[in-house]
Amino acid sequence: MPVAGFADFQRGPPLAPRDRVSEDEARAMLRAALVLFDKWDLSTHEKLILLGSPSERTFQRWRAGEIGTVSVDTIYRLGDLLGIHKALRYMFTDADRAYAWVKRPNDAFGGATALAVMLQGAPIHISRVRAYLDAERSGW
Repeated sequence: MPVAGFADFQRGPPLAPRDRVSEDEARAMLRAALVLFDKWDLSTHEKLILLGSPSERTFQRWRAGEIGTVSVDTIYRLGDLLGIHKALRYMFTDADRAYAWVKRPNDAFGGATALAVMLQGAPIHISRVRAYLDAERSGW
């Protein structure tokens, strides 16, 4: 059996129908991410990029709690963003340090911040940060 490469961990396995997120779960994930973005002190522009560049109007509706169907792309992004938050909360006992981490330069990203990596725009960039944190937590 072949060994999974780093790219496989970044991408993750495809979702089977039973593993799909319900619309209620997707809305809860989005609400949690919007709170997280405020803790990370992100600009509206940064929030939009991390969410997959929805329109400003859609974003404002989401912030007002009017969340309809969430795209699969956004759901994948939300899963990784919340995974990053979870990993950081495990790694840091001080919540403020965990929230600040995304804006601190990191040698693992060539001196760039995790936020700068994620803001490159593609879901794989968010997955890269999550994979790094998961590897750090597991001692890889």
